[in-house]
Amino acid sequence: MLIKDVQATFEGDPAAQSREEIIFSYPGFFAIFVYRIAHLLYLAKVPFVPRMMTEYAHGKTGIDINPGATIGEYFFIDHGTGIVIGETTEIGRHVKLYQGVTLGALSPRKGQILSGIKRHPTVRDNVTIYSGASILGGNTVIGEGAVIGGNSFITESVEAGARVSSKIPELIIKK
Repeated sequence: MLIKDVQATFEGDPAAQSREEIIFSYPGFFAIFVYRIAHLLYLAKVPFVPRMMTEYAHGKTGIDINPGATIGEYFFIDHGTGIVIGETTEIGRHVKLYQGVTLGALSPRKGQILSGIKRHPTVRDNVTIYSGASILGGNTVIGEGAVIGGNSFITESVEAGARVSSKIPELIIKK
C-alpha cells in the first residue's frame, strides 16, 4: 500500500525528483506512512498507541489523520499543512488532497453519544480536493471523479464527476 502511495505522490507532483525524495522529505507521505501503520493497530484494537502515533505525525507535519479513518490506495497529500481527516471518514482510491482540507463532522455537541456513529464524509475514487475546502458530515458523499475547488464549504453530497467551486467574495480595502 505504501509503495502505491509513493507512486501516487510521484505521479501527482511534478516537483518530485525521485521516489527517495518523497520517502525521506515529503510531510504528506510521512503522515500517510504513520497513518497506515496506526490504522492496522487501530483495527487490532490496540489502545492508545495508534492515536499517539498519528498525533506525533500531526505535530511533525500539521496533518491530522485519525487512525480510525479508512483510506484507499494511491492516496496523495500535496503540501498538507492544516489537513484534518476525522475518525469515520472514508476515502477511496486515487484521491488527492491539498493543504487546509478538512474532512470533518458537523457540530459534535453531543460528544460521547456520537461515538461509533458515522460523523465524517465519504470521498469516492478519483477525487481531487483543493486548498481550504471543508467537507462535513457523515451523510455527505463526494461522488467518484468530482473536483472540489478551494475554499468550498460542503455539507451535502456532490454527484459523481461534478466540479464544485466557490464564488469569490468581494474584496473591500479601506484607507
